[in-house]
Amino acid sequence: MKILYYIILAVWYVFSLLPMRIHYVISDLLFWLLYKLVGYRRDVVRKNLKESFPEKSEEELRRIERGFYHFFCDYLVETVKLMTISQEEMKKRIVFKNAELVDEIMGSGQSVALYLGHYCNWEWVSSIPLWLNPNAWCGQVYHPLENKEFDKLFLQIRKRMGANSIAMQDTLREVVKHKRENRPIIIGYISDQKPHWVNIHHWVDFLHHDTPVLTGTERIVRKMDHAVMYLDIQRVRRGYYEAEFKLVTREPQKLKDYELTDIYFGMLEKSIRRAPEFWLWSHDRWKRTRAEFNERFEVIDGKVIAKDHPDNKPAPPKKPWYKF
Repeated sequence: MKILYYIILAVWYVFSLLPMRIHYVISDLLFWLLYKLVGYRRDVVRKNLKESFPEKSEEELRRIERGFYHFFCDYLVETVKLMTISQEEMKKRIVFKNAELVDEIMGSGQSVALYLGHYCNWEWVSSIPLWLNPNAWCGQVYHPLENKEFDKLFLQIRKRMGANSIAMQDTLREVVKHKRENRPIIIGYISDQKPHWVNIHHWVDFLHHDTPVLTGTERIVRKMDHAVMYLDIQRVRRGYYEAEFKLVTREPQKLKDYELTDIYFGMLEKSIRRAPEFWLWSHDRWKRTRAEFNERFEVIDGKVIAKDHPDNKPAPPKKPWYKF
């Protein structure tokens, strides 16, 4: 398997050395292949768009659909480029606004939780350290890939600009460690994924869907009293982005349960409606429904338990001591 890793690494590295204009030529070819020829997840994309924008005409929906596939192919080649792009060029291609507020908050000793979504080029967000105080500890939560070779490869490119990758299951442990060391940190949470059934504790109205959402970020933020910000990203033109840090609150413990999660999804929806083609529509985001959840699960003492779970069934009667 190590041989496979080094082969992929070599191919990725060589392709990443190509000028951006060549990458976008490749992207145009990928668009024709994925959208026109293969129709990659086109049924999912169309269903998601139609249900999310019932007010839009078929013509408008097709325009967004084509725009999404064009952007998605750009995202792929831009991610490849991340392996060798210089810090100077990266700072030209994604500009972070209001970074001084992040430095001010962290300078006061308070850590920052940064909400963002799968919107515009989320991989390039790993360049945040280039815009903050050089001593700032920057982290990004990620879901480890099943393929260890690809996981190792992505970890390598994500750390090039100074960010630290944190496996999702290690997030709380990492946060607590820095708190004990009195070190303020900033961690990015991509929180628009589809939660596992047992992690569904809250639903929001998101893009005309009754949507189960992840709430782990909110629980960590409230427990650790982190300042909360939202990263509002816009694509200025092909290959260029602007990302603005927007303060949500510095006192998360004063908010009601799940209020922070509701605010995040409201801000994300506003970003998506501004330019829908830049969100990840190929993800089967609304596969899990409340009706199926209620049929298969129940909540006991705050825990989601399957209705056929052995812990949820009465214990069998004990046999009398004289029967075998």
